[in-house]
Amino acid sequence: MELPSRLMEVAVDQMASLPGIGRKTALRLVLHLLKREEDRVASFAQSFIDLRAGVRPCPTCANLTEAEQCSICADPNRDARTVCVVEDLRDLLAIEQLGLFKGRYHVLGGVISPMDGVGPADLAIESLVARFADAAWVAGTDDGLPVEVIFALPTTMEGETTAFYLYKKLAPLGVRVTAIARGIAVGDDLQHADEATLAQSLNQRLPYST
Repeated sequence: MELPSRLMEVAVDQMASLPGIGRKTALRLVLHLLKREEDRVASFAQSFIDLRAGVRPCPTCANLTEAEQCSICADPNRDARTVCVVEDLRDLLAIEQLGLFKGRYHVLGGVISPMDGVGPADLAIESLVARFADAAWVAGTDDGLPVEVIFALPTTMEGETTAFYLYKKLAPLGVRVTAIARGIAVGDDLQHADEATLAQSLNQRLPYST
């Protein structure tokens, strides 16, 4: 359909570039913005500019933060010996919402998916390995308990491929590698699981086996 304004066309194209937004929905949103007061539209746009400029990955775990380090890594009460590996921020938030996990995280930023052109180099894998290859860091957690890495990745082929790749990288470092129990159905994402199922899967985690 031909829109009556070039500016509207550009705005609809930009809105439709977002995942899950078709052109009809994009047009509806653009028309809604046109009805808003100008200062509210300016604040709306500025919030995304500020977001893009101010939010960055935590240098330790790749969680998103405005500070030099994310609030979880900076919290001295979190257990540094236990690191939960998740696909993205949505999975981290799903686990945090349970209020059960007191360790720290590592956010990969995706999973290995050759069909989508996503390889190990596109994810925060080397920084994960570096955390446990750092002898000084490991020594600082030595209180008689083993360092544990928990795989909380999707139960999809891509998630399993990623877990296997990580295991091959981490096993030589002597860390204990576990995975959440399979209470989550095969093919499901963590953020879509109900809280009871996710909590049970986390609490009943098992040693990772290839």
